Amino acid sequence: MSITGWSPLRELETLRERLDRLVSELTGREGGMLAVPLDVQETADSIIVRASMPGFKPEDIAVEISRGVLTIRGESREEREETGGTWHLKERRVGTVYRAVTLPAPVKEDQAQASLEHGVLEIRLPKAEPAPQRRIPIQVRS
Repeated sequence: MSITGWSPLRELETLRERLDRLVSELTGREGGMLAVPLDVQETADSIIVRASMPGFKPEDIAVEISRGVLTIRGESREEREETGGTWHLKERRVGTVYRAVTLPAPVKEDQAQASLEHGVLEIRLPKAEPAPQRRIPIQVRS
C-alpha cells in the first residue's frame, strides 16, 4: 500500500489529458493536427504500437520516446501539383499528423525498433524490469 498526497495540479493535468483524449476521439484531431490511429498491445516481454500511416515514407515520419511517452509525427506532401483540368474529387490528405501516447508499462527506450510496411508503422518496445519496491526508513527528530 502506498500513500500519495493530493495535488490539485495533478488532478488538473489528469482532467486535461482526459479532455484532450475525448476531443481527439471525437474530432480525429490532436492539437489541431490529424490524430494518428493507433493500436497498443502489451505482451509478456514488450509493448507493440501499430499506427496507420498510409502514404507516408519513412523519412517523413518521426518517432520519439521520452519518460514513457511515445510521440509519432508525420508530414505528407503532395508529390506534384497538376494544373489544368477540373478536380471532381480530392480527398487524399496532405499535411501533418501527430499522436502522443503514454505507454502502459516501463520500457527500455534505447532498444526501441520501428518499421514501416504497407502503410502500417510498427514500433516494438522491450519492457523494462519494474523498479523493486523499496521501504523508506523514518527518522525520528527531536
